[in-house]
Amino acid sequence: MNRREFLYTGAVAATAAARSMDARAYAAIPGANDRVGLGVIGLGRRGTIVSGGFVQDPRVEIRALADIYDKQAADFQARFKEHVAQAQVSVEYQKMLDRKDVDAVLVATPDHLHTQIAKDTLGANKHTYLEKPTVHRWSERETLTKAAEASKAILQCGTQQRSGAHYQRVKQEIFDTGKLGNVIFVRAVWSNFPWQRRVIPNVPQPAGLRWDLFLGPAPKVPFELSRYSSWRSYHDYGNGLLADILTHWADVAQWMLGDDKPETAAALGGDFQLTGDLTNPDTVSAVIRYKNWNLNFESSVLSIRNPRPSVFFEGTEGTLDLSREGYTLTPNNGATTQFDSTQDLERAHTGNFIDAIVNGSKVNAPLAAGLAASVPVMMALQSYWSRKLCTAAELS
Repeated sequence: MNRREFLYTGAVAATAAARSMDARAYAAIPGANDRVGLGVIGLGRRGTIVSGGFVQDPRVEIRALADIYDKQAADFQARFKEHVAQAQVSVEYQKMLDRKDVDAVLVATPDHLHTQIAKDTLGANKHTYLEKPTVHRWSERETLTKAAEASKAILQCGTQQRSGAHYQRVKQEIFDTGKLGNVIFVRAVWSNFPWQRRVIPNVPQPAGLRWDLFLGPAPKVPFELSRYSSWRSYHDYGNGLLADILTHWADVAQWMLGDDKPETAAALGGDFQLTGDLTNPDTVSAVIRYKNWNLNFESSVLSIRNPRPSVFFEGTEGTLDLSREGYTLTPNNGATTQFDSTQDLERAHTGNFIDAIVNGSKVNAPLAAGLAASVPVMMALQSYWSRKLCTAAELS
């Protein structure tokens, strides 16, 4: 580690320590609402991971939980037993919206339920942390935008790279200063998601699972375990890799390059190994054309070696490999710079959300950023399903 990296790392540590001290001081103030009361809607994989960030913050107290499946709720309670002992547990999330001691909510449900739930939480003036993707269908953006504009609450979208210290550093020190010259290609890759490629034998619907609430606005179909436990593979409930992964990497690329206006998208892929009635592809490639650069995206749920998923920028003056674990800057002329990060991005992003609630600071991923990250995703999806190029003007 060189001196500059040492000083930067020390500054990050000092900031984190100061935040921790401020949080402890806030929690100790009598009558300061004690803590930010949090409700969690959706207690599955993402709900558990993001809640892991929230519970590290001494300003937060989980006061309400909602999930449509009693076993999943029980598993969540066991995982966070020290933090949810007093939390009210319900099947219907609406029950937490009237509670005055619930200040904020985490929405971590399947994608097709995001807009209705966020509309309700914002309508109840609950600060809302909305997991990505921000919308499931492009038409939902108007509903969500109107809800956010009418609410007194804060909305944070779940693109956690926005709160990463090294991402912010790269934006300021590399892209804003033009160190890469003119960036022409951005290559984004991420593969190997084993929880989406398992064989799932069907079983009778569990007595404690409300299938009607899971379906919500989706077509009414009989219960299938694969539809519940691997919902990302079904277009009715999620948009697969293009929503799960491209959302993150397109957001990083657009943020770094200051360009969130994709012009054309083309996407190809298919079910190369997965079988059954799964509707989203197990493997996909997409090219998104911006005015002066291309974003090339590749992803598969299959076991392709991918030890460090990243966004790779190729410019006329050098390259940058940017991942959640750090970055490698390789100028055409000069020494390579390697920076490693161990920052917990979930903790950083949830902390930014709580900072906004407590201190009135800005969230790093407001609705505008969440919707901007959805545009290339929706264009790629439209191209994939129509088997045609999609332009921004044709997006529906």
